[in-house]
Amino acid sequence: MKFKQVAGIALMAVALTGCSTVKGWFAGKDAAAKKALEPAELTKFEPTARVDKIWSANVGKGEGRIGLRQGPVVADGRVYAAAVQGGVHALDLQTGKEIWEYSPAKEKKKPKLRLSGGPGVGDGLVVIGTLDGQVIALDAANGSEKWKSKVTGEVIAAPAVAQGLVFVRSNDGRTTALDAATGEQRWFNAQELPSLTVRGNAPVVTGPGVLFIGNDDGTVAALSMQDGRPLWEQMVGTPEGRTELERMADIDGAPVLEGNTLYVTSFKNQTMAIEGPTGRPMWSRDHGGGGGVAVSSGNVVVTDGKGSVYGLDKNSGSAMWSQQALARRSLTGAAIQGDYAVVGDYKGYLHWLRLSDGELAARAKSGGDALLAQPVVADGILLVQNVDGKLTAFRLAQ
Repeated sequence: MKFKQVAGIALMAVALTGCSTVKGWFAGKDAAAKKALEPAELTKFEPTARVDKIWSANVGKGEGRIGLRQGPVVADGRVYAAAVQGGVHALDLQTGKEIWEYSPAKEKKKPKLRLSGGPGVGDGLVVIGTLDGQVIALDAANGSEKWKSKVTGEVIAAPAVAQGLVFVRSNDGRTTALDAATGEQRWFNAQELPSLTVRGNAPVVTGPGVLFIGNDDGTVAALSMQDGRPLWEQMVGTPEGRTELERMADIDGAPVLEGNTLYVTSFKNQTMAIEGPTGRPMWSRDHGGGGGVAVSSGNVVVTDGKGSVYGLDKNSGSAMWSQQALARRSLTGAAIQGDYAVVGDYKGYLHWLRLSDGELAARAKSGGDALLAQPVVADGILLVQNVDGKLTAFRLAQ
């Protein structure tokens, strides 16, 4: 009884001090909780590497918040890039000078095509997909249209071209093989989709006579290139949890095939090295995310949804280092440039991390808009495309 009385007096005392005090307590907690969810502020550091911006170009607009992760592809000294509104562009890798531009003609009584998947390049073709399931093949030399075809769903990942076929992953879970000369369908393989998936698809990766497909259920599959026959399937991110949201395990970042080993990461924060010919897991680690993997001579570099960057040992998967300074900055997947891993963030910043220990070495800004697409490195030049269609090239200073 005495305790109740004391408690009652204490409550009265709180009431007499005014509601503003109680409100202040909760406001302080709310403010702290809100701050804990905000992107980490960038801290100053002494750069140990110098980065030069060598050119930039505008390839169009339209991605905005669609979440397509549109990025460039490089072949034979040319950069091919596209945007939802802006067509397809071929540029010189060294200078950024435009070589040709393709803009789809507007058909009567039909909306203008929105270029969303790709481009992909190979066998003298540049191939792009659209949000209404069109697939367009262009001559890589001059941008002239070779053919158009249709698949069953929107295309938001880059097609692949190999051995006389074009391979297209559409957002309904289908992989379709089209004849590279005519656009005619040769085969398709359908994958059942979970009830809830992350917006995005992993690009198709080609190997010797085989395709590697990252699926929305957390598996990666190998298909025969010639007929689409399943060869093996391996679970990377197990879709566990009580809710559909917790079970999301999509593989949306591009897997990397190096030699006979396939490296792949999942939205479920699982990264795995897989023996390509057999599908046998070589190692698996609880680090990773939806942005894709980058592979160097000794490291596999992954980012997760919390903004952490990890350097994993290429042979064992053990964590060699982690970098937490970019927390909650919505990082892209990493790219390897020289002795550095490079990631982009939601404010258009690029961050160079030393591969030896993960320490920040340089920082540059590509523009004021978010970076979603994984950067690309070719001939020592790093390329990144933001959601406003700005394409920027960087080189490490000697």
